Amino acid sequence: MRRYTRIAFTFVWCLPLLEGQPTTSTRLSLDDAIQRGLKNNLSVLERETANRLIRADRLRALAALLPSVAANVGATGQQTNLAVFGFNFPGVPSIIGPFQYVDARANASMDLYNRATRKSLQAATENVRAADLGAQDTRDLVVQAVANAYLTIVASGARVEAARVEVATAQALYDRAKDLHTAGVSPAIDELRAQVELQARQQQLLAAENNLAKDKLALAQVIGWPAAQPFELADAAPYAPLDDVTPEQMMDRALSNRADYRSLKSQLQSAELSRQAALAERMPTARLNGDYGVNGRDPSQLHGTFSVSGSIRFTVFDGGRIRADVAQADAAIQQRKDEIADLENRIGVAVRTALLDLRSAADQVAVARSSLDVADQTLTQARDRFSAGVTDTIEVVQAQDALANARERVIGSMYAHNLAKVALARAIGMTEMNLKQFMGGKP
Repeated sequence: MRRYTRIAFTFVWCLPLLEGQPTTSTRLSLDDAIQRGLKNNLSVLERETANRLIRADRLRALAALLPSVAANVGATGQQTNLAVFGFNFPGVPSIIGPFQYVDARANASMDLYNRATRKSLQAATENVRAADLGAQDTRDLVVQAVANAYLTIVASGARVEAARVEVATAQALYDRAKDLHTAGVSPAIDELRAQVELQARQQQLLAAENNLAKDKLALAQVIGWPAAQPFELADAAPYAPLDDVTPEQMMDRALSNRADYRSLKSQLQSAELSRQAALAERMPTARLNGDYGVNGRDPSQLHGTFSVSGSIRFTVFDGGRIRADVAQADAAIQQRKDEIADLENRIGVAVRTALLDLRSAADQVAVARSSLDVADQTLTQARDRFSAGVTDTIEVVQAQDALANARERVIGSMYAHNLAKVALARAIGMTEMNLKQFMGGKP
């Protein structure tokens, strides 16, 4: 058996709860929701895991430049038959041994000069930087999703509150029409019409409450909140105009702050370094090898020994492998340049679209508020006229519908205005920081 518990707070009510579950509700601000989303959202977690793999690639590239040191300790027992190797000297036994010796040794090797490996390390470092920026872009997307879901609940809560007011208004009209019909002042059709209006408003209230509950479930899914745990919103996201913003200013901020744009720039730099690494494969490399240790017939007769060697290696013929590596790097460079040009265009469109939506929504809020005042006055006059017997319930019902539509336009335009702020914050990058400023009306 399901039951509904509603606690009114800033146009927000609790989610449906199962019978027997705790009814305590948690206050959830927009910042709290964003932080929970960044901590629990699957996209962020998957990106962090992928970044660890990229860092491992950089460590592997770094290891190629560092000395490699190994140590071993061994004891050997041996007997050799010289006849097997063709040695047969008169008076010299063909069997040598058995004999044994002990050897403890450390071996080290490193590249003194390897330009290709150094460039590969620089490319891997740029890949790590690009991955970190990509993770930041994923966080920006999560912030946008959480903010949209949060603002949707705010708007849904406002619609529920408006529906409740409309139910109360319709109930008052019905009661008045019933009293007037009972007194013989108005016909029965007025009472029936008022009753139909009341039931219609009650149905709208039930639908609005259901939408609110589903919107809260959607936010819970985005931020990793238990679906059965109730919460109420602590922020109302009030209307705050955002003035003095131009497309040129926002575009400059976007190209400086957008994590995905900067990530592509780092990927382009990595591709260029990879090309340099491929070209450097034609250059000679210098390598140093050495070992030091002790050996002897037994641990009491150990003596130190060492060896050092150096070598220079260069490519004479590779069958076109280097040329293929260069061609592959050239293709990656062109691909990154194309992606950067496309992203610049998409950023410009996103910035200008958000600003257009912002200005349009601000104008709609002003008109909707004016219409709401007029509709409220119209309803008051229609109710007074009906109570005085001058008109019937048709005029009152029409005035109620007009007022309900005006309320919806106010809610919808304010919701659109706040969504435009979220879209603009996402379009220029650093979404979390800019969103806080925009919600306060600060550009």
